[in-house]
Amino acid sequence: MNARRVARTLSLPVAVLLLAACSQSDPLEEPAAGTSEPGGEESAAIVIGSQDYYSNEIIAELYAQALEAGGYTVERDLRIGQREVYLPEIESGAIDLFPEYTGNLLQYWEPETEARTSDDVYTALQEAVPDGLQVLDQSSATDQDSYNVTREFSEANGVTSLADLASVGEPLTLGGNSELATRPYGPEGLQSVYGVEVGFTPIEDSGGPLTVKALQDGTVQLVNIYSADPSIAANDLVTLEDPEGLFLASNVVPVAADDLDEGAVEIVNAVSAALTPEELVALNARSVDEQAPAATIAGDWLAENGLV
Repeated sequence: MNARRVARTLSLPVAVLLLAACSQSDPLEEPAAGTSEPGGEESAAIVIGSQDYYSNEIIAELYAQALEAGGYTVERDLRIGQREVYLPEIESGAIDLFPEYTGNLLQYWEPETEARTSDDVYTALQEAVPDGLQVLDQSSATDQDSYNVTREFSEANGVTSLADLASVGEPLTLGGNSELATRPYGPEGLQSVYGVEVGFTPIEDSGGPLTVKALQDGTVQLVNIYSADPSIAANDLVTLEDPEGLFLASNVVPVAADDLDEGAVEIVNAVSAALTPEELVALNARSVDEQAPAATIAGDWLAENGLV
């Protein structure tokens, strides 16, 4: 329970004492600012966070605007950073709702998990979630880590899967955010699962233009780009197959405080049900191609899907 909820709970006895004094007020009067219609009582804002990644920010805006349309007060704490930074805030109760990805989140809490398929990963995640938190319904939309090479590299070396990298007769360097160096699917994962030894170069733009440029320039031969990133198709990159399941299935999933209002849960689950893999790529493309703000992209999509 976060500090806002604690303060609200402690104020309840005072509220009871004041109830009689308020009994003569107009029952048709508009609710005061900060009052949440769905809960029927003054309630703290739902604090929604996001990663420092445009696609994740768009999803957070989907949740936020849908909840606001449902009468909830929302506070945004967006573009926080990577998992090592924001998960402690979620676990402490400072953030009430956050868009996550099932496989990567499960591996964070259970690095040795053997779950790989979408359903198995989601079931394991429900069991792994710490006290005070819950995972809501997962979406069919996915945006998971994937390793990509240029079309030229793929054709010159006969590489279409991660297993093929073992037969490449030249040194390989992997590029990605710095935390990739220690993730289970990073250099050590490639070595243990596929017998592929790679160097590592940190590129801090989450698979963005700097990452693509480094790949195209030959500074690195292999890069980590999220699978829903439109730059993969736009730059004719080849996503390498993963026959041994180095990467876990990673569906979009909301992580929430376990006392999140039931009505709010229903609204967020409706957003997850409507979001498809193809639509997530299209939302991301609007951000990349049009440079449209996340709030605009989210608002348009919610309206088109009848969710606001």
